[in-house]
Amino acid sequence: MEIGIDSFAAFLPEVENQAFVPAAQRMADLLAEVETADRVGLDAFGIGEHHRSEFLDSAPAVILAAAAARTKNIRLNSAVTVLSAADPVRVFQDFATIDLISNGRVEIVAGRGSFVEAYPLFGFAREDYDALFVEKLGLLMQLRDETHVTWRGRFRPPLTGQGVYPRPVQDKLPIWLGVGGTPESFARAGTLGLPLMIAIIGGSFARFRPLIDLYYTAGERAGHKPEDLKIAIHAMGFVGETDEEARDAFYPGWASVMNQIGAERGVPPASRAQFNAMCGPEGAFLVGGPETVRDKMIAADKTMGGYLADHLPDEHRHA
Repeated sequence: MEIGIDSFAAFLPEVENQAFVPAAQRMADLLAEVETADRVGLDAFGIGEHHRSEFLDSAPAVILAAAAARTKNIRLNSAVTVLSAADPVRVFQDFATIDLISNGRVEIVAGRGSFVEAYPLFGFAREDYDALFVEKLGLLMQLRDETHVTWRGRFRPPLTGQGVYPRPVQDKLPIWLGVGGTPESFARAGTLGLPLMIAIIGGSFARFRPLIDLYYTAGERAGHKPEDLKIAIHAMGFVGETDEEARDAFYPGWASVMNQIGAERGVPPASRAQFNAMCGPEGAFLVGGPETVRDKMIAADKTMGGYLADHLPDEHRHA
């Protein structure tokens, strides 16, 4: 198991007095967090992408480049790159450059995003939500595998053999598929043989197990070896000295954000009872004291990874 942190570079007022930390200070704090994660030996740090006032991560590649120059070992990734609203050529160039700065430590997590602000901002129609992603993901994968690309699509000018530079340190720049909860996305990742980053913002880990089975089944049918298919979980997390302290500290900010987004989407306000349930044994929040979070991560790993363990040869099994 590998352990990492994802951040959306939240830029929110304090719940009690509505005061803001200056944006420059928030960014400095975020980079310090990445340096600390590297120093203590975490495996990965991811930066999301949003185009809203509540976040400072509209240009995640820039943040990751700054983090790459300040770290030595930790792998850096997007969480996620909103590929549907981006140019795959520029995405590849940005991340290949970060790979050079980090000496081979960057990964792309490509997704469609949970917000839609990027689509009108960059001149794309929301009705093309899926078609944009499918086309651009195919091009991004081709750019990874070929320096001189010949390609034609619907949403960008064609490529006629131009060279796309720079090339990364890694022979094959890792591309993950970031998904929510649609079966089509899980099947797509398996068919393409891409590792899977599952965004779980509520409910339980167990409800995703059938979708993970679908992912592995699709991958096997497409000829990919089970050991080449990987999954990762993105879940809400906060660690305190005790379970009660962690929950009390995390709940006000979480509820404020969820209620704001919920109001935009017509969702009823969040409650402390719902929050506590998601922090409990069956919920998908990794919020609590160190032992609680550790045990829950181990349980989630078993729940989500059982299919792979069942299908691996003995020499590839892990306790």
